[in-house]
Amino acid sequence: MLDMGSLGWNAAFERDFERYSLEGNSAGRIAGEHLHLYRVYAEQGEFLARVSGKMRHNAHDRRDYPAIGDWVAFNPTARYPGALDKAIIHAVLPRKSRFSRKVAGRTTEEQILAANVDTVFLMTALNRDFNLRRIERYLTLAWDSGADPVIVLSKSDLCEDIEGRTAEVERIAMGVPVHPICSLSGHGLDALSQYLGYGKTVVVLGSSGAGKSTLINAFTGDDSLSTGATRESDDRGRHTTSSSRMIASPAGGYIIDTPGLRELALWCTQEGLDRAFADIESYAGECRFADCSHRTEPGCAVLRALDQGLLDRARYDSYLRLQRELAHLIQKEDRQEYLAGKRKEKQMARMIRSLYKK
Repeated sequence: MLDMGSLGWNAAFERDFERYSLEGNSAGRIAGEHLHLYRVYAEQGEFLARVSGKMRHNAHDRRDYPAIGDWVAFNPTARYPGALDKAIIHAVLPRKSRFSRKVAGRTTEEQILAANVDTVFLMTALNRDFNLRRIERYLTLAWDSGADPVIVLSKSDLCEDIEGRTAEVERIAMGVPVHPICSLSGHGLDALSQYLGYGKTVVVLGSSGAGKSTLINAFTGDDSLSTGATRESDDRGRHTTSSSRMIASPAGGYIIDTPGLRELALWCTQEGLDRAFADIESYAGECRFADCSHRTEPGCAVLRALDQGLLDRARYDSYLRLQRELAHLIQKEDRQEYLAGKRKEKQMARMIRSLYKK
């Protein structure tokens, strides 16, 4: 038996699940995925499940399928001694939050890395992997997810200027908690415990070698997740987590471990970018023109702040780069929606012609 409250079940999910309950389904949470099979945690225990044929038929893209952390309506179909119960998933309940990125490659499609999380731990190691521009990208997606971002600066034992590096991050992450830690010694871990209370879910995100698995092992009190040494040549880590998984925390909540992210293409709204660059947006409110692009326009308060040394050039360039990437994403999405609409029109025309022929 699993505690549904510890899993994050609440009154809102209960209301969304009511109509599925009347159909004889159970509620469960996706704790892992492998080859189109899902591990589901439910009050009755653990289940190995697959989506129903109807759900697969009605799915338009991958966001319609379950993601790690999702609550689902499912129905057990068979039981085998000594094995996980098998089940069929019929629906995904509405998500209260989701951290997404664009899938790798040229396809314009959303990949949900974690759903229904309360806090996002954005991990960056305090060694040669330290990168402010990457943190800005993570923050843009985190603010758009609906969860609260927290920046975790790992491997503080490898940094000679912890206070200086922490101050650098705090300057680009206004209002976001920043915690330098060392998982091996336990330094700074007590400050992170506040996010791991009963019923809370935290997702840990970062590049390979950031120390995600080491941190989770420190919290769970065992070595259930394998860890790998970093390469001496560049301080980059090897992948030790191959797929996302949800792990119980002794504090009463759950932690979602994710594979190291080599690529983090934007999938967000303008609001996420605005919150990540709140300092630039505060200057933008003083621009002469409402549609100022902050590049060449006269009366641009952002350019004035840049000239006066109030705004860092590298941060300004990062903002413009992410603006261009977001604009390109929106343009591709609009194009895909247009083409999808044209396909539907052609299908409808063929249907009407076939009716007239009869």
